[in-house]
Amino acid sequence: MLISFLLCLISIPAFSQLDRLDTEYMLEDLRKLSHDAAEGRRTGTNGAEAARRFIIKQLEDMNAKSLQDDFRHPFNFVSRGGDTIQAENIVAYIKGEEQTAFVITAHYDHLGVRNGQIYNGADDNASGVAAMLAMVEYFKSNKPRHTMVFAALDAEEMGLQGAKAFLNDESIPQDMIKLNINMDMISMNDKNELYVAGTSHYPNLKPIVESVNVLPLQLKLGHDTPDLGSDDWTNSSDHGPFHKRGIPFLYFGVEDHAHYHKPTDVFENVNQDFYIKATHAILDCILALDSSLN
Repeated sequence: MLISFLLCLISIPAFSQLDRLDTEYMLEDLRKLSHDAAEGRRTGTNGAEAARRFIIKQLEDMNAKSLQDDFRHPFNFVSRGGDTIQAENIVAYIKGEEQTAFVITAHYDHLGVRNGQIYNGADDNASGVAAMLAMVEYFKSNKPRHTMVFAALDAEEMGLQGAKAFLNDESIPQDMIKLNINMDMISMNDKNELYVAGTSHYPNLKPIVESVNVLPLQLKLGHDTPDLGSDDWTNSSDHGPFHKRGIPFLYFGVEDHAHYHKPTDVFENVNQDFYIKATHAILDCILALDSSLN
């Protein structure tokens, strides 16, 4: 299965001049990351390793910089069942005009195979990883003001372990981190709605986000106050450990849908038009933040 996954790297669509991001390539990355050959990308499996190799190949092809020789940042943790699990974050960066950094995160792991069914995780979260890779390419050609660190994180589904490991990684200068932008589930929505959480905790970010014109997409602020109970997303994904360290975050994602954590979360159910608009909206917010934050 690993070989067949790697073979599906061939025949990449040509770049569309209509978009600032290479959206055809981005969609193809999403399709490949959520292919059956990746076996649901469960942490510690051959499918997760196949996904890592794919992500690393894309970063190498774009000549992104690595803090390690091969972009790999291995770590281990003890699962809820008491097993020691080996995992790996993939970290790259594009140097900006300043040393202070934005960390753009997206977890690449998912649920794997259960009862013979593959949980492909197209929206959760191949969508965020493919968008992140498209942004690496964008910032490679358009130098940012802040250094952009791109982290494809492992073991989010097992308790945000990749984000915790990232923040304990001695090779990453933590004091330089200015902001975390986290993308998790950004491709499936029928209402044309993308949420951004975090502005209630960091109100200085709110006017910057609100100044961005994302029409015809609806960029909605919310899901980030304690009164919402389980609908408070403050600690629901990899931005949570950043927030606990006092690092400002913005989390972009859609509300839960019928395919969430189901075998039907597949590429064929992705709303491609919405996904392209959502990714451009997130990019526009990052650009506004990059120019506005000191």
